[in-house]
Amino acid sequence: MIEIGLLPNARAAQAFVDYLIGLGIESHIEPHPHGVVIMLVEPQYEAKARNEFAQFVQHPYDEKYLQASWDNGNTQTKFDYGSGILGLVQQFITGAGSLTLVTFFLCVIVYALMNLGMGNTLFSALSFAGAVPNSHVTDIWRVFTPSLMHFSAMHIIFNLLWWWYLGGKIETRLGSRPLLFLLLMAGTLPNILQFFMTGPNFGGLSGVVYAVVGYTWLMGVRRPNCGIGLTPSYMGFMMVWLVLGFTDLLGMPIANGAHVGGLLVGLAQALFDSRKPSET
Repeated sequence: MIEIGLLPNARAAQAFVDYLIGLGIESHIEPHPHGVVIMLVEPQYEAKARNEFAQFVQHPYDEKYLQASWDNGNTQTKFDYGSGILGLVQQFITGAGSLTLVTFFLCVIVYALMNLGMGNTLFSALSFAGAVPNSHVTDIWRVFTPSLMHFSAMHIIFNLLWWWYLGGKIETRLGSRPLLFLLLMAGTLPNILQFFMTGPNFGGLSGVVYAVVGYTWLMGVRRPNCGIGLTPSYMGFMMVWLVLGFTDLLGMPIANGAHVGGLLVGLAQALFDSRKPSET
């Protein structure tokens, strides 16, 4: 049998298997530490199955997949999807890798402590150089650590949902290395750009979020068989949000420099990672 691809949860995987059944391609799903894998039974259909998998990853909620579950779903199939809170926790963990989760919880811990009386202490320790007295450009960590601070519930929820969803996709399907590069580069260079635009008083993972948005979208366009991608509607929403940040319509300060810088980092890395084999 041949492994076709990895999906974060069994429900999505079963929908794809049901769709392949309708095409006359036999496959099944098997548990995996980061979700479930699609296993192809008949090797002669590998190319077609991989092509269909790439399309499924791009548009998992397409009506044809939902219809396939109705038409071809096997009511006798027994697979543990989990239930209730336990199922949600399992899906949360299996939908992301260790780097995604560690960064997620680190941001949550910093936000919680900042709202439990340690706001000034953490801001003094993590803010960009120049934001507080006695902070210097020689404090190298200050180039990155503003990315870990969030100043409102909406701020952290928006950022961490995108980080978990897209960062988890990148890490579980391409590995930790590209995600680590995006985290470090988009967590530092856009902060420097933001500093020169508005000064040192800023924070948040937004630059990194726009990096994973740009990376996921362009990788899906240039290398659709890589297993990641971002639908045009989601990309369009993020671009509208980016533009709105330059207006006063959102009613809050927006780190536009970090957003633009992060997006450019993600697009540049996607261009590099999606090169044709002959170019490497």
